[in-house]
Order: sequence, then structure tokens, then C-alpha cells
Amino acid sequence: MDRFEQNEKTPVTEGICLLTVVSPRRDEGNSPTGIVGRCLARQLLAVGRHVRVMAEPDQCGGWPDTVDVVEGSITRPLECARAFDGVEAVFLAGAHPSTVQDALTLARNASARKVVLLSSHGPEYEEANPPETWFWLAIEKAVEHSGIAWTHIRPSAVMGAVIEGTYPATGSDWPDTVRADGVVREAFLNQGHYPFIHEQDLAVVVAAALISDDYTGTVVEAVGPPLSTRSRIRSIATALGRDIDTIDLAADESRAIWRRRGWPDGAIDVTLYALEEYGARFAELVQWTLDQRPSVQDIIGRPLRTYDDWVSENIDSFR
Repeated sequence: MDRFEQNEKTPVTEGICLLTVVSPRRDEGNSPTGIVGRCLARQLLAVGRHVRVMAEPDQCGGWPDTVDVVEGSITRPLECARAFDGVEAVFLAGAHPSTVQDALTLARNASARKVVLLSSHGPEYEEANPPETWFWLAIEKAVEHSGIAWTHIRPSAVMGAVIEGTYPATGSDWPDTVRADGVVREAFLNQGHYPFIHEQDLAVVVAAALISDDYTGTVVEAVGPPLSTRSRIRSIATALGRDIDTIDLAADESRAIWRRRGWPDGAIDVTLYALEEYGARFAELVQWTLDQRPSVQDIIGRPLRTYDDWVSENIDSFR
């Protein structure tokens, strides 16, 4: 059992928790809101919370029966203002800078007392650019100035992104190529590393921020350790019980494959940069991960789920 479920003294929200879910996006920094949201809904229901979901049309299915699902998009919140009625806490995922203020106004008018934002890993780097170009940082600043108590969750890549089809590009074609011909083709095959967190662990962090006041006004770096490309492939091969062939590509070859699969250049650039950077600065970036406070393990009260765990749960995607 996770720590937030064990602590009977934790202040909890008694009104409705609104979760926002958007269709898969491949732009850099976009997490799988559907997979994370469904994990979060189950965890909130397990501790007696009331859950409402505002979901884009293709994300309206697959929720527990007791969840109130409202079709709509957080990118156009004024079209679905009724989703905010009676809401006490908001898990804000998939928001857009151009309309996030409308969503926050609706939340404030509904007397919501807390917004937990699913941000992105590293939005502070946007500060080097003009404010009119900010994306994640613009959303974070809007939330901070909303007059509502807030927590920012900045996740590393989510393991389940490969299933939902969201960022990052690394591994995104592996289910197809492993099923088709038992091979993985990717750049930086031997030295590449990328940080991943299990969607269940990310959802526990979000749940803790929603139902507790312990993380109000803080930025939580919900990051898992950097995993080597080779170790991820070994995990899949072990679960399948057979070898997986590998082909080490040049960066431009991976870029061409990902472009053909619909990935935008921004997501490709960040993926390639991170694979190389985490490999070259592995010890330093592992230590950075370990130094974060509160850590994910601090919040959830147990060891993080591993990539082996995730693969064993999702191996049918690779068969």
C-alpha cells in the first residue's frame, strides 16, 4: 500500500477531484494523460474520493463505473464549463498556454482549493527564451498566479508513453518492430540512456499532492532513474523469452524513421539530445535524480516500480 493511503491524518479533499485528459500528443514533454489519469482515478476512488474526468472524445472510455466522465477538452475549457461545478481539486493535465487562464478562472469560480499541474521535465530552461515563446513555463506561471493553492509535478518520461503514443520518441516503434521482425533499430543504441517513471508511481505522486497539503506551493520532480537503451531491450527480451536483434543507427537515420511515424522535429531533437546527454553525464544526472527532495520514493513510501515490472505488465504489446 502506498504511503498516502496509510496516513490517516492526511488532510483530504471531500469534494470532487477533476482530472483532465487529452488525446495523445507527440510534442516534446507531453505525458500520456489517459494512462496516468486512469491510474490516478483508481487510486483516488480507493481512498474514497469523488472523481470526475473531462476527457477528449477518444479518451472517454475505459474508466471505472463510478467516475463521472464529461466529454470536453481542457484546451477549450469554456465549452465545457459545467465540468468544474462543485470541484474542489483539479489535476490539470494537457492544458495549453492560450486557454489555461480560462480553465483557472472556472476553477476559481467553482471555489476549487487546489490545482495539481502535470508539467514537464525541465521547463526552467525556457527562461532563456522570450516569455512569448514559453509553453510549460507559461502554464506554470499562470497556475502560480491563479490565487489557488498549487503543486507542479514535473515528470520524467512515462513508461506507458509507448503504449499511448506520446513523447518520447525513443522506444515508440519497438512494439511494432519487435512484433514484426524481432528487432530494435535506434540511435545511440550502446550509450543511450533516458529517465523513465512508471505511470502508477507518477499517479501516486499526483494523488498525494491532490489529497494532502504537504506539497502545496512546491515543484515535485517526479523523475525515475536514467535507463540504458540496452537494459530496456533486455527487459523486453527476457519477458518474451527470446532474443531481440539490434541495429545501431546514426542519429539522422533515427530522425528519418521518427519523422515518417509522425513525430515533430522538436520531440525528435529533445529525444536525441537526452539519449546522448544522459549517456555522457550518467553519474552526474543519476546523482541529480537521487538529490531531489521530496523524492518519488519519499512520497510513495516504497521503492519505485522498475522497467521490468512495467514490461511484465505490458508484454502483450510486444508479442
